[in-house]
Amino acid sequence: MTMRMYADRKSLPVDRITVTLQHNKIYAKDCEECETREGMLDQIDRVIRIEGNLDADQRKRLMEIADKCPVHKTLTSEVRIVTKAAE
Repeated sequence: MTMRMYADRKSLPVDRITVTLQHNKIYAKDCEECETREGMLDQIDRVIRIEGNLDADQRKRLMEIADKCPVHKTLTSEVRIVTKAAE
């Protein structure tokens, strides 16, 4: 949605954007760039297909925008969940 809004605002010739996700659990020790070193981590592999008559710079910018969406920011930040019983 963030990519589509950006494309519309910049009048980019985007016909369709398709995002495919795959979720896996991986060992933290196998992730060189991860801060967590023990236990299991969630890994989401994302493939983005952009259809339209775009040049390489426009495609590159749209891929950068993909990392700026609110969902991406939430999933890549530290998440703390506090659970309380309803009164």
